[in-house]
Amino acid sequence: MSDHEDNDAQLAAEAKKKARSFRKFSYRGIELEQLLDLSSENLIDLVHARARRRFQRGLKRKPMGLIKKLRKAKQEAPGSEKPATVKTHLRDMIIVPEMIGSVVGIYNGKVFNQVEIKPEMVGHYLGEFSITYKPVRHGRPGIGATHSSRFIPLK
Repeated sequence: MSDHEDNDAQLAAEAKKKARSFRKFSYRGIELEQLLDLSSENLIDLVHARARRRFQRGLKRKPMGLIKKLRKAKQEAPGSEKPATVKTHLRDMIIVPEMIGSVVGIYNGKVFNQVEIKPEMVGHYLGEFSITYKPVRHGRPGIGATHSSRFIPLK
């Protein structure tokens, strides 16, 4: 009986281990911890051509200012809480690993949409996560859609 109980315990432990295993995030074959430790020169080699060109030409004053504000917000945040939102109009800013975990308010032309930066967003532009238009809702009639909507009674 003891062998049978041991076997059941091992099977239960293996099943629990399988249920809890999460897929590790990697960006182009490099895991998250290593990605955070990369120098900017090594990061340039990983990103797509347009981002590579942008980084080689140097980060200007505004993108560097945004990164500094994000660093400051992360430092001032208490241990396990999210940092304060940093608002920006820089929709063309490329997301770098240093920004992961920050909360950014991205302007869409009308309001600032709050976006939490996740590891999957590295290499994308901030503007991709703040839609600038309201998607069309087909099949719903609006004003002036039919002939009957033209008729307005003259009291």
